[in-house]
Amino acid sequence: MSKEIESIFKSYLQPKKAYEGGKGIPSNSGQKIYKLSSNENPLGQSPKATEALIEAAKNVHVYPDQTDIRLRKALVKDFNGQLSEDQFICGNSGSEIIDMILRAFINEGDEVIFSNPCFLPYSVFSRWYGAKQVDIPLRESDYALDVEEMLAAITDRTKVIFLTSPNNPTGTYIPKDVLDAFLSSIPKNIVVVLDEVYSHFADAEDYISGLPYVKEGHNLIAINSFSKTYGLAGQRIGYCYTTTTIAEYIRQIHKPFLLPHTSTEAAIGALNDHEFIDSTVTTVLEGRDFLSKAFDRLEIKYWPTQANFFLVDPPIPEFEFADFLMEKGVMVRPVSQFGAPGKVRITIGDSEANEALVSALEKLLSS
Repeated sequence: MSKEIESIFKSYLQPKKAYEGGKGIPSNSGQKIYKLSSNENPLGQSPKATEALIEAAKNVHVYPDQTDIRLRKALVKDFNGQLSEDQFICGNSGSEIIDMILRAFINEGDEVIFSNPCFLPYSVFSRWYGAKQVDIPLRESDYALDVEEMLAAITDRTKVIFLTSPNNPTGTYIPKDVLDAFLSSIPKNIVVVLDEVYSHFADAEDYISGLPYVKEGHNLIAINSFSKTYGLAGQRIGYCYTTTTIAEYIRQIHKPFLLPHTSTEAAIGALNDHEFIDSTVTTVLEGRDFLSKAFDRLEIKYWPTQANFFLVDPPIPEFEFADFLMEKGVMVRPVSQFGAPGKVRITIGDSEANEALVSALEKLLSS
């Protein structure tokens, strides 16, 4: 086969290892499997979202809404009118929002700053647009943001900076005073993307979302998802909010008929299911307390988390650890791909799943 066509391939799109999502439950496992590997909702999905999906399924033969305006109006209500509908952008998952942001702001040779360990699409997606990737690792001891090094890395080619709070896969967060200082120190021609998809689970006194900063007019885009708290991972829907100026600019590349009818209806239904949201958060916080005490008792090293998962340093090599737990019916995820070699991420499940995890760990440590 002729290789002449390869002469027009973009150099930064040459084959590299791609992002791999979490695996599904094996169909032939022969035992009950507790999936604690993908940070999914431990209670399933919002009942109101299910009702909306069933009703929406009657009309999948027609095109969906041309724009995302109905979901944006629902988000205005959910935010108690603190933002206008023009400040929201919806897409098929938080990952697509990341892609839209990079597509809007990055030209070949521009710089994108992020901090490993982190969500892999920050680096993978930026490569699609020829960006220079600048990794300022989180501090190794506590996985905190290295503000001084990140500020020092900014150049006149820096266009986008990714921050995550709470962070995936570490569960750590950015305290308010740190975020205040950082945002006050960066140039006004840089976009800061704050990934806050796990914010519902953050209860630290000094945790802060992106909302106050957007209201103050900072060039900040806060990304959210319906996959976690609302239980709609299979519907692939997310959103961001930002200043009107930035949102109207990005909206120029928002494709018509982008959101499936079922996803829109499910998301609107989920926003109205406050009882389910509260139950999800309560389940996660109670599970977080239960597992942290169990890890302490079993002397398993872990990092304090503000999310619906833990990052642990397993007592045996990470893949052996994951394989052992899988044999006991518990799926967990090694996260070397996320920039945390040797570590494993464990989702907080319901009480039954959490107890199964602890039982498996006890068997591991006694073997």
